[in-house]
Amino acid sequence: MSGRAGQGELFGPPDVSSYRVVCGIDEAGRGPLAGPVSAAAVILPDDFPLRLLDDSKALSARARDAAYAVIVERARWANEWAWPSEIDGLNILGATMLAMRRAFSRLGAAPDLVVVDGNRDPGLPCACRPMVKADAIVPAVMAASIVAKVARDRLMERYDWLYPEYGYARHKGYPTAAHRAACRALGPSPVQRLSFDYSKE
Repeated sequence: MSGRAGQGELFGPPDVSSYRVVCGIDEAGRGPLAGPVSAAAVILPDDFPLRLLDDSKALSARARDAAYAVIVERARWANEWAWPSEIDGLNILGATMLAMRRAFSRLGAAPDLVVVDGNRDPGLPCACRPMVKADAIVPAVMAASIVAKVARDRLMERYDWLYPEYGYARHKGYPTAAHRAACRALGPSPVQRLSFDYSKE
């Protein structure tokens, strides 16, 4: 099955299609050296224009922004965070699971099934199915991946206003050579993940 779903593939593969209300959960920002990890939970309406969706990494920034605008207008959604201090305290996996639980809690819905991108159940109070590459298969997870990424990218752009010398608007906190060089020269910013190694050339 291709990453872009058609109208007849609303709930992805056959083992998900028997559930009426499916919530998708995905994250963005596990790899950066700075900023929070973002997680989104999304339930799509039956008439959502699925042509807008794909794995967020496969979409251009313009396409992501266009899809995001429709998702937040027409779907039920929530986005939440785990902050750098929580990442440092819990490790990135634990913090990602925390952000997913927060997003689901804020959603305030009782879906028949939650599909989480990846291979771990974050510990939700409902039926949950981790699925590797769900963000390329299940439309609700595609939508969650878009919300999580757009929300995080926009937050990192705001951090760039506060700490322009780190270049967050360009690299969004990911470990580019320029980001590592700024950290070595200036020390960690207030949104740095101190448990991540930025000393490499």
